[in-house]
Amino acid sequence: MGKLRVSLMSLAALVALSACGDRDAAPNLMNLRNTDRTPDEFSILPTTPLLQPETFAELPVPTPGGVNRTDPTPAADAVAALGGRVDASVGGDRGLIATVTRYGVGSDIRTTLATEDEAFRRANDGLTLERLFNVNVYYKSYRPQSLDKYRELQRLRDAGVRTPAAPPNPALLEQ
Repeated sequence: MGKLRVSLMSLAALVALSACGDRDAAPNLMNLRNTDRTPDEFSILPTTPLLQPETFAELPVPTPGGVNRTDPTPAADAVAALGGRVDASVGGDRGLIATVTRYGVGSDIRTTLATEDEAFRRANDGLTLERLFNVNVYYKSYRPQSLDKYRELQRLRDAGVRTPAAPPNPALLEQ
């Protein structure tokens, strides 16, 4: 009886200690595991080999978000490697960005969004057993922020907006 009690107490202490992981690390809501033996399609992109310069003094100043010596056009290279048209991938982005930023955009929007999202993920990082067993809580956490496409479609139709290409709601088809 005494050995069983000591074993259970040791197991409980071990579980409690393992749950006290790195509290400073950002919460990981999406726990993905590749269960297939197949390769990841997006890891098969051809990349340029890294080259060491003659002297490190000749390296340019880093530009976060900008180009680098190894991949001067990474997006265009990825489009070409995956069989797309490089010339078609540039035009639409400019129009989209111009429309989205027409009322202005804060210069620190990325850091603000990252800070707010990390606070949200810390507040919604799942229950203890969900964290212990690496349960995916991403969709449950962000569900209040997601758009119900069929409710939005009905709202637009009620407002008189024509939606000829919208698919029917599968829930209504089952009735």
